Order: sequence, then C-alpha cells, then structure tokens
Amino acid sequence: MKNNDNSFFSRPWVMRGMSLVLALFMFFYVNGSFLRQTTRQGNQSALMSDKSQTIKVPLQVSIDSKRYVVTGYPQYVKIKLTGPSALVTTTVNTQNFKVYADLSDLGTGQHRVKLKVSGLNSELTSSIDPETITVNIQSKKTITVPVSVQLSSKTVADGYEVGTAKSSMANVQVSGARSEVAKVAKVVAFVNVPHTATATFTRQVTLQAVDKNGQTLNVVVTPDTLSVTVPITSTKSSSSSDSGSTSGSSSSSSGSSDTETSSATSSRQSSASSQTETRSSSSQSASSSASN
Repeated sequence: MKNNDNSFFSRPWVMRGMSLVLALFMFFYVNGSFLRQTTRQGNQSALMSDKSQTIKVPLQVSIDSKRYVVTGYPQYVKIKLTGPSALVTTTVNTQNFKVYADLSDLGTGQHRVKLKVSGLNSELTSSIDPETITVNIQSKKTITVPVSVQLSSKTVADGYEVGTAKSSMANVQVSGARSEVAKVAKVVAFVNVPHTATATFTRQVTLQAVDKNGQTLNVVVTPDTLSVTVPITSTKSSSSSDSGSTSGSSSSSSGSSDTETSSATSSRQSSASSQTETRSSSSQSASSSASN
C-alpha cells in the first residue's frame, strides 16, 4: 500500500495559496476594526466639540402692568450661545429660555437696567447684545372716549345718498402712559365707502386714538375693533313721492275750482229765476189794475 504523500493539500503551491488568502483576510479584518473605531471616535469628538451661535429673541419686561407702562426698550435682542454642539443646536431650535429685564423693584422715571437670561442649560454660556437698556416707567391711566366715525367719501352712485353712519359702541376705553393718554383728542373709526355702493353695508374696522393733529398715539384701545353700519338710500323713490304729491295737489285744486265754478253757475241761475218771477208778478198786477 502506497503512502498518500502526493495528496492535493500537500502540494507546495496549494499551501502557498491558502497562506495568501488567510493573510489577506487578517489584513482586511484588522483595518476594518481600526476604521470603525476611528469613525466612532470622530463622531463622538464632533458631538462633544464646542460651537457658538447667535440668535435674535424677544425681550420680556417684568413689571406690574396694571399700575405702570414701560417705554423705550427694544422688542428684540441678540444672544450668543456657546457650548457642546448638539446642545447649542437643540437650544437654538427650541428656544426654551428667556431674556428679560426685571423692573419690579423700580418706580416711575428713567432707569438703566442690565438684561438677564433664565432657563438656559448650565453647560451653555451666553452673552446678550445689548447688555443693558434704558427704560422709561410711567404711571398707567385709563379714560373713556367716544367713537368718531369718519367716512372716506359721502358721494356714491347716481341716485343714491349716504346716511349717518352708526358704530356698534358709542364709547371705548383708552389706556397707556399718563403723558400719552393726555394727548388723546378722539378715537377714530375710519370706514372706506365704495363709490359704487347702492345698499346699506357694515364693516369691521380698527380703532385709532389720535391727537389734535390727527397723529396716532402709542396707547391701547379696548376694544380695538368694532363694526360700523353705513346706510345707503335711494333718492329715486323720494323723487317719485314728491311728483305724486304735486299731482295730487293739482287734482285737488282742479276739483275745487270745478266746484266753485258749478256753485257760481247755480247762483247765477237762481238769481235769473228770481228776477223772472218778479217781472211776471209785476205784469199780473198791472193787468188787474187796468181791469178795475
């Protein structure tokens, strides 16, 4: 019996090929592990790196709004956020914090106040632009003012006329800083009247408090809108009525004239009859005297 020394796997070139395949497998496995680890570390590094972003946010004012009115402060301010990239991005998207000016311990007059921020994550740092603002605090005043309706035009289509407009409320309240409220001359409800209007219409209009020069004032009108009804009537019907009245009067006058004429004729006929009877009686008396 022969030894199987010349089997397939014992040949030199087969052993070399298998060694090469095994070496390549080990090479790709090791490099793949290294690449995955490097990617994970890179992503983690990107998430943990810091970044800064500046956004514009509304400024809130803390004060007793029933007693005071604040003027002079900006509506928006800028804030720069710095911290972990993911946290900065989330905060910018949600804006779950506020920038405010605390005026609760201040009285009337002009004050310079430093702005504050609240609700921000402790891992983030911030800087506000501007850091301080100047505000003017005044006592609040409320008055009652009648509503004045103003029409854009009183001329409409031919054969129609504009009546007296009427608002749904006669008086409204005006609130604001004492100095501004003192300037209020009237509250205006301006209504645009179309030149083609042929029927009564109602509009919902915004009210404006103005001074004696017609300039709009920085006050609050309550309610700030109301409805105004503008009557549009036809002048054709009234003209027809006038014509009818004139015709009726003429007919009455004519009827009266006819009656008067008839009465005069009757009177003349009666007078003539009386004269005839008188002459006849006189003739009879004369005949009787001659016979005697």
